[in-house]
Amino acid sequence: MRHRMAWVLVLALFALGLPPPAQAQEWPQRPVRIIVPFPAGGNSDAVARIIAQRLGEVFGQQFVVESRPGAGGALAAESVARAPADGYTLFMATLGQIAVIPKISKAPYDPVRDLVPISNIGTNPFVLVINASVPATNLKEFVDYVRRQPDKLTYVSAGPGSMVHLSMALFLNRAGIDMIPVSYKGGAAPLTDVVAGHVTSFFPNLSVVLPQAGTGTIRMLAVSSEQRNAQLPDVPTFIESGFPGFHVLTWNGLMAPAGTPKDIIDRLAQEVGKAVRDPSIAERLVRNGVDPLGNSPAEFAAMIAHDMALWDEAIKAAGTQAK
Repeated sequence: MRHRMAWVLVLALFALGLPPPAQAQEWPQRPVRIIVPFPAGGNSDAVARIIAQRLGEVFGQQFVVESRPGAGGALAAESVARAPADGYTLFMATLGQIAVIPKISKAPYDPVRDLVPISNIGTNPFVLVINASVPATNLKEFVDYVRRQPDKLTYVSAGPGSMVHLSMALFLNRAGIDMIPVSYKGGAAPLTDVVAGHVTSFFPNLSVVLPQAGTGTIRMLAVSSEQRNAQLPDVPTFIESGFPGFHVLTWNGLMAPAGTPKDIIDRLAQEVGKAVRDPSIAERLVRNGVDPLGNSPAEFAAMIAHDMALWDEAIKAAGTQAK
């Protein structure tokens, strides 16, 4: 009876030339927020702004990028997880908030229960770099060099559970070698110290090291994508270098609060896919070290499931036990 009366009201309003209630109108009817888990100016913020501009043009409403840093992105994830599931709050998620933080801390959200995938905008591989004076020109030589000096050589870490820590721990475990982590709080200091020789190696994502490519100040040994990266065509993959199956990526993907209507999720995913296939947008993403993807919600969900298993292995290798 209530459902029928609601439709009678809508029809009556149409007859009077008045707009129907908001819930009967097509989404979006007001600006949409995209919450980014890191400060403005970083890679995730850049990706969010690129996509927000296109979505705003397509849907005829502003898509506002809002930075909410803190706790490795957990504060942003929680705020989206607790937001109304109406399509007006989206999350520019990264790997850490989905596959790592909930495994190593008492996160105030469940990434599977509280968030729903929309589309993975693009991926970003890791690149293993070393100080240019290290006597190793490829990955095999580096592994042999480290093996001869157990627990003497160092690598950059951003603290236990950080992506640069876990990615390096995963590689060291698979290579059967040990190095000493040196913690940094971020910024330019880690790469600067590798260039200066204060730290032996660093395993950050591609966007961090691109400015140093070709300068000769560091040596890039391997990239963690399945194929060589277009911006570093001379750097082999780990797979090529004798580590089959070593394929690890960071990413930036849109998610929404669980319960968001499927038609909104599907429309957003469709438009993200179209956007990243636009040469002008793809070129902007590549400039930020991102390989455009734009997959479906189901494909993104499968990717997340794979990553959760992979980073469980990394967490165990790093000795960062889930709480």
